[in-house]
Formats: sequence, C-alpha cells, structure tokens
Amino acid sequence: MKNADSILSEQLAYLQLTYFKEHYPLLADQAAREQWPPVQYLSRLVEGETASRRDRATQRRVQAARFPVIKSLEEFQWTWPRKVNRVQVQQLFRLQFIPEKKNVILLGGVGLGKTHLATAMGYAACLAGHRVLFTTAIDIINTLVAAQAANRLKAELRRYLSPALLIIDELGYLPIDKTGADLLFQVLSGRYERGSCVITTNLAFKNWAKIFNNDATLTSAVLDRLLHHAESVTIEGKSFRMKDQAAEE
Repeated sequence: MKNADSILSEQLAYLQLTYFKEHYPLLADQAAREQWPPVQYLSRLVEGETASRRDRATQRRVQAARFPVIKSLEEFQWTWPRKVNRVQVQQLFRLQFIPEKKNVILLGGVGLGKTHLATAMGYAACLAGHRVLFTTAIDIINTLVAAQAANRLKAELRRYLSPALLIIDELGYLPIDKTGADLLFQVLSGRYERGSCVITTNLAFKNWAKIFNNDATLTSAVLDRLLHHAESVTIEGKSFRMKDQAAEE
C-alpha cells in the first residue's frame, strides 16, 4: 500500500506542479523548524512554482524566436560607431513601442552593430513576455516562395504575422525580384498597426526602391506603412569587423 508521500508525489506530478514535487519536503522541514504558519509554507511553494513556470516560459519564447546568437545591450560597443544616439537606443529598450505596435528601423553600414541591437532588443522582449521571431528578409522571401508553390502561403504568412515583434535582418543586402518584393510587402502590410517590426538595413529610405525591384509604387506603399508609426536609429562609422585592421594602419 502506498504511503501518503508517494500518493502526494504522484498527484503533484499529475498536476504538473514540478516545483511543489521537488521542494515540498525540504520546505516542510524548514517550516517545522522555524514554525511557519501554514499560509507561509504554501506561499513559498506557490512563489517557487510561479518563478519556475515563468523561467520555462521565457526559455520557450527565446527558443521559438530563433536568434542566431543571444546578445544583450550591455555587450554593445558604444565606443566604436562614429555616431549613434545612445539615449534613443536605451529608450527603445524600454520596449514601449511593442504594445504601441510601432516599428524600429536600424540604418547603417555593415559591421556597426545593427544586428546586435536588433537581437538584443528581441531577447529583452522575450524576457518581458512578448512573442518574438528573428529572421532575415531573404529567409522570409524564400520561405514564402516555397509555401506559395506548395499552396500553403496563407498558413506560412501567419508565422510572420502572429508574433508581437518580428525582427527582419539585412533588408537591402541582396536584390529581390518582383515575386519576392510582393511577398515581403504582404508581411509588412499584414503587420501594419497589428504588430511591431525591428528592421535592419544598410540603405537610406530614398534608396529603398532598389530593394523592391525598382517598383516606385510598391516602395511608397511599404514606406508609408512602416514609417507611419516608426522610430529610426542611424548608426555611422566603419565596420567593427575591420577594427583590428584599422588599428594596424
């Protein structure tokens, strides 16, 4: 015949109260030694279970975001870019733009930390409880082109429309044909006033027609939606990856 501890452990496992199951004996001993009232003992268990579930949920969000690497704002090299508005960036890391469904555009040449800031912003958003997806502009297009050919475009579009924050890296680094431009527009248009985007690009807005197959009408429509509720951060300087070479010159 099972004893009371075995029955309790089975019931806690069935209820998926992992923290309760692992810690109730130790906390019970502590409660007895320190003469806790029953409510304090229960409160400690609930507090631990809540924290444990929050940690697991955060880990799931970070994993689902598909960051290439984890970055933080504290790691950013503020001294390397010749120009970056540090106060503006730090303000954006308060993440108020996400509930307001606004966009952030990070503009600058290669190797200046745009992807670092975008990734760090996404990671901070995961920690704050937001659903995030990190991708590149070309990956979006390739995925949607394949989905369209397989007659599952609508389902695949939902992947890019549903997160609270979509990070689109490297917009403008590679040319996009008409099909790709149209598909990317569907993503940006679908998220308009429904979800936030963080976009990194090496091209000034006046040159964005190059991104969208030199289609002036489509480019105008994209910019109209993106910039209606957006904040732009311009980063200037030489590539950080060329730092060591520059130091030797």
